[in-house]
Amino acid sequence: METRMAIKILDYRPHDPGKGNTIAHVDVEFPSGVRMFNMKLVRSAAGMRIYSPSAFGTATATFPAALANAMIAAASPFVSGEMTTNDLIH
Repeated sequence: METRMAIKILDYRPHDPGKGNTIAHVDVEFPSGVRMFNMKLVRSAAGMRIYSPSAFGTATATFPAALANAMIAAASPFVSGEMTTNDLIH
């Protein structure tokens, strides 16, 4: 029987409020153990979105909507203040 593990937030770095649409940069770990660093969490008219870093003017990765939504859900407790970086286990 397969057990699904949740996406983990490894680090959450909030941006100053009122300075653009960026909420924070986050580092995430997927259930497979793959880690992505410096993901940008932004506020848009459609809600929160998450983007991979760019290199040479293009995205380093893209994600299906379900995976992007799971990353946003994992970061949401930090955005709302329910969790802080002190709650992270390293």
